[in-house]
Amino acid sequence: LEVPWRWRCSPRRGGAACPSAGQIRAAFLRFFEERHGHRRLPSAPVRPRGDPRLLFVNAGMNQFKPIFLGTVHPRSELAQHRRVVNSQKCVRAGGKHNDLEDVGRDTYHHTFFEMLGNWSFGDYFKEEACSMAWELLTEVYEIPRDRLYVTYFGGDPSLGLSADEECRDVWLRLGVPASHVLPFPLKDNFWEMGDTGPCGPCTEIHYDHVGGGRNAAALVNQGSPDVVEIWNLVFMQYSREVEGNLLPLPQHHVDTGMGLERLVTVLQNKRSNYDTDLFTPILDAIHKGCRAPRYQGLVGNADVGRVNMAYRVVADHVRTLCVCITDGIYPGFSGAELVLRRILRRAVRFCSEVLQAPPGLLASLVPTVVEVLGDAYPELTRNANQIKDIINENEAAFLSSLERGRRIIERTVQQMEPSTNFPAEVAWSLYGSLGFPLDLIDLMLEEKGISLDSAAFNELVLEDAKRKAGGPQAGEPGSTNTHLDVHSLAWLQGSKVPATDDSPKYAYTLGQQGHYEFSPCQATVLMLYRDQSLQKEVGAGQRCGVILDRTNFYAQQGGQDSDQGYMIRLGQQDVLFPVESVHLCGGYVIHEVTAVETLRAGDQVQLFVDEARRLACMTNHTATHLLNFALRRVLGDSTEQRGSHVTPERLRFDFDTKGHVTVEQLQQVEQVVQDLIQKNEVVHMAEVPLTLARRVQGLRAVDEGYPDPVRIVSLGVPVENVLTCDSKAAMQTSVELCCGTHLLQTGSMEDLAIISERQLVKGISRVIAVTGGRAKEAREVGQCLAMEVDSVSLRMKQRITSIPEMQNLSKEVGQLTKVVASTAMPQWQRKELQTILKALQRTANTAVKKLELQQAEKVAQILLAKYCNQPVIIDTIPADSLSILMKVVNQLCDKSPGTSVLLLSPQASGEVLCACQVSKSCLPAFSAADWAVAVCTQMEGKAGGSPIVAKGSGNAKGMQGALTTALEFAQSKL
Repeated sequence: LEVPWRWRCSPRRGGAACPSAGQIRAAFLRFFEERHGHRRLPSAPVRPRGDPRLLFVNAGMNQFKPIFLGTVHPRSELAQHRRVVNSQKCVRAGGKHNDLEDVGRDTYHHTFFEMLGNWSFGDYFKEEACSMAWELLTEVYEIPRDRLYVTYFGGDPSLGLSADEECRDVWLRLGVPASHVLPFPLKDNFWEMGDTGPCGPCTEIHYDHVGGGRNAAALVNQGSPDVVEIWNLVFMQYSREVEGNLLPLPQHHVDTGMGLERLVTVLQNKRSNYDTDLFTPILDAIHKGCRAPRYQGLVGNADVGRVNMAYRVVADHVRTLCVCITDGIYPGFSGAELVLRRILRRAVRFCSEVLQAPPGLLASLVPTVVEVLGDAYPELTRNANQIKDIINENEAAFLSSLERGRRIIERTVQQMEPSTNFPAEVAWSLYGSLGFPLDLIDLMLEEKGISLDSAAFNELVLEDAKRKAGGPQAGEPGSTNTHLDVHSLAWLQGSKVPATDDSPKYAYTLGQQGHYEFSPCQATVLMLYRDQSLQKEVGAGQRCGVILDRTNFYAQQGGQDSDQGYMIRLGQQDVLFPVESVHLCGGYVIHEVTAVETLRAGDQVQLFVDEARRLACMTNHTATHLLNFALRRVLGDSTEQRGSHVTPERLRFDFDTKGHVTVEQLQQVEQVVQDLIQKNEVVHMAEVPLTLARRVQGLRAVDEGYPDPVRIVSLGVPVENVLTCDSKAAMQTSVELCCGTHLLQTGSMEDLAIISERQLVKGISRVIAVTGGRAKEAREVGQCLAMEVDSVSLRMKQRITSIPEMQNLSKEVGQLTKVVASTAMPQWQRKELQTILKALQRTANTAVKKLELQQAEKVAQILLAKYCNQPVIIDTIPADSLSILMKVVNQLCDKSPGTSVLLLSPQASGEVLCACQVSKSCLPAFSAADWAVAVCTQMEGKAGGSPIVAKGSGNAKGMQGALTTALEFAQSKL
């Protein structure tokens, strides 16, 4: 293979220029594509498709899991692959593989990295895989052979697995010295996808950075920075079953992975990934944009002021941000989005506090990242401006919070007594109100030599978790601090304390860029409420209800969850009072607050709503109205709402129904909603007198409990048109009385998916739906599961004669049934798949029974011929299960009614199965249950049954004695 550069990467070969990372990546791909006939595939996005168990794609094999698991649709493009090569974008942050906290502390951990890989799906295996790897490393990359060491699986007697001598011999034949071919145990050289599924031995190639003719075998797999793994070749040849045993796979696969960053470090003769051209342009750009000294590669105590750590954190994190945002993962509040938000905020903090960089540094690095990675991943180039905008927007929000949080910590520390812990209430306020990651709070305190009061903080965490998990339903009394008792309410009214003006909660607009803008609100504390009494002052650390003269917070009502956020005292920007819930009682809006300092009636405060939470509730509440309209349109005008609940995560809707909602009806309902979303209808809202509202034909949910005037929410038709005499407009669209907060246009909803539908009681059904990104994710998961079910269906139609194979297929159907039942996906699709899976389970169970019966009949015929109608048959036979063993016993006794039979079957696990049946002519003297107990007790096991049939199990060590016991017992009874 010709390469477009001269490999001069080591001191031993002179000082000519080293290959670039781009050249190294290209050589890998071309080597497998051109010389060995692999199909080159683009990298999959880092957002996993249809795999709810993963936050990010974290390995090259993720996109090929359907092939390894056998769930790939046989007619899909994926199923046609035999040899594949690619460079996969990977993120390891959050979840099982989480490198986030290590990034920056050393020179080799990353949140984003590139995984070079070649795969064989039932094509080549160990000989070819090792040969290709050795050829690439030693002939194309020209890595000296004496610096390379290979490891192989040394076996595991407990699993009955011998050493992978086949792999060892391949390396020896390739010319690797025996002293460089090393066996290692299960934990180092046996790869598993999960607790169950495809697995197999692996061989790793390690590189010695020092060289010089030394033997570094003793340093392999010992954590030495001098000897590092560069390539892992996995040979998938087994399947780990639910019971823990290993079965050979019908097809062998090869899955290899080599981190590009580590390979480039080797080929550019560096000792740190950050010294390669994957990072140096970014580090140079950071230096130009900040006031810190140049990057020197220092770590630990040598890195005074953690400047070098900051360089590494920012360089790594900006790469991750660019890749994730390009692939549709934006900083957010749950799942992968929450992890990315933490990554961004961690980078921002190091930029501002350590590197002393002005705002905007992070986004200014995007063109450099695009320059480094754009050729390999052109989607980065196309999305560069969007990446910068999103980073800048999130950085600005966090810098504001960061500065406020820093002042709060400084001020709190100054007021603390010596040798005391940082107060948990303040930390909780920072965490809950400003979105401070806990690790940032700990780091800030660590810099000052102060510890957080962890015990008290954990109590607040537990209390919050309990409140969220077991909190009151909508409309039910919750905290004693948010629901005024009758005496306090009477006092407020008698004292002429005005009801709270909550009209500012509707003060928001839709900007030109499609972003909602929420107006700020200033208010006065009228009264405080704690322990069922009105108070004019509440001390620090106490939770209380705050009654204001006006508010922009939405109180829990109309089925919509309350807002959250925080308030600050005017002129005292550093003190945040987190608002945890909001309730309406007698016209007074009570804000549940934890007082971080003394709070008094008369204090002037400014209110800040959690905008992301509010927007999510607005989206789901408007979706509830669309769903109500769609259900009526599809199921008929008699469909009446029975209740609803709107949270930031989802919406719930209960309604009258005459029967079960069909799959087709669910699809139609979703389609009606999606059509309204596509039209981007304007949502009109206005307050009107109740008497006028009652005249509207087709108005939904008129309730005497509504205030007068009432608020009308009309979809697509101005409220004044709806109120026109004899107007039929409300009959053709959604018009409801509603006090909730709503979107201003339906397009912001993006999508809606009904993920659950069930009957609560006869005549009342409940649906649960999600919107936006959650709806899109539910549809992607549904499509993936549908492909898996289709794959199982096709395999079920093939002629299977092996009982274990059919049993595995039956288990797969059972596991798939559980996943389909518990995963968020469109309900119509769930019902379709459940119907198919139910039929498949019946087919599989019937097939297993039929195969077992056929096998039992064959074994019984052999035993009958062997024992020729003797009164007692005692023997050992191979049987895959106790069910088969019992069938053999039954067959023998049916064909020879005067014979009593006891059979044992030793298993690979060391267990011995026992089944027996006594001839009716031998009763009552001869009991099958007593016979089985006597035999299994001899094997240190247990048994049970009836006088005629019994079964049990024991340990293989006592099997010979058990056979003797069985014969002696039978002879004593006959």
